[in-house]
Amino acid sequence: MGILEKISEIEKEIARTQKNKATEYHLGLLKAKLAKYRAQLLEPSKSAAAKGEGFDVMKSGDARVALIGFPSVGKSTFLSLMTSTASEAASYEFTTLTCIPGVIEYKGANIQLLDLPGIIEGAAQGKGRGRQVIAVARTADVVIMMLEATKGEVQRSLLEKELESVGIRLNKCKPNIYFKPKKGGGISFNSTVTLTQCSEKLVQLILHEYKIFNAEVLFREDCSPDEFIDVIVGNRVYMPCLYVYNKIDQISMEEVDRLARRPNSVVISCGMKLNLEYLLEKLWEYLALTCIFTKKRGQRPDFTDAIILRKGASVEHVCHRIHRTLASQFKYALVWGTSTKYSPQRVGLTHLMEHEDVIQIVKK
Repeated sequence: MGILEKISEIEKEIARTQKNKATEYHLGLLKAKLAKYRAQLLEPSKSAAAKGEGFDVMKSGDARVALIGFPSVGKSTFLSLMTSTASEAASYEFTTLTCIPGVIEYKGANIQLLDLPGIIEGAAQGKGRGRQVIAVARTADVVIMMLEATKGEVQRSLLEKELESVGIRLNKCKPNIYFKPKKGGGISFNSTVTLTQCSEKLVQLILHEYKIFNAEVLFREDCSPDEFIDVIVGNRVYMPCLYVYNKIDQISMEEVDRLARRPNSVVISCGMKLNLEYLLEKLWEYLALTCIFTKKRGQRPDFTDAIILRKGASVEHVCHRIHRTLASQFKYALVWGTSTKYSPQRVGLTHLMEHEDVIQIVKK
């Protein structure tokens, strides 16, 4: 029996098994086996390494956004509207057959947008170049899931299932579980909260499935067996996702209103160029970027060339971005903007910068 058949058998057994107190250990073990087989499925075969051509695009700009969705939902049209890149768009499916990069210039930042080929059901198992598409999506900072407004619910659940099965967790935080394998001493299990979904016995059974007999486990929040398996596997990617419902000109206003009110969702129409500016605002918010402007002594700030950093960046991060030796020569910095109590404020390396702050660095 191949890996795909084993995965199919386990999925059927999980669907058949009723969830209750008596079956929680059995379900936990089945989920652990399923995660293990899926991990094997994603490992590239040695023979496949030599054949074929590269699919990924070199990372550039200040952030990377992956555009995924089913064929013919408007991904290529969206890329052409947002960037200067022309991606072939047509009314037939699979117009885009490879990864096409473009650059969105917004608020002084260069955001790399990747138009990926349409995903089909079974992509995680490799159908329709799905595995390469999903591998590229794992390298992004934010995923834009493009959905057709007329059939968005079906497409959304299928795409989420495909991404979940390859370890991409959308709009979720990393489980707060401390896990460390050891060389001896058995399994040490503790929790700082009351656990309702996992027990010590279930944790031990899951660890034994992964041939781990010595480890330290500390639950800091009430996590499910699936989240504990994610921590053991360790290669899960947690990333923000924007659900973009395209072609809203084909549905009623009531339906548009319902979709727009859903969490992490934006409604647009590429054909009629509706709501695209709001989508860019939301994308900026999800990328959590900040623009920092620099100023030389006795001169006006340079507002033409911003330094783009992640939210929560400190003065030290700014120094490293300007030059790698600047932090070692740093004496103090003068900062103007919302991060200060008064302008200018004299600050040190640990001072946290905010959007559109101006900084002047004084060396020793």
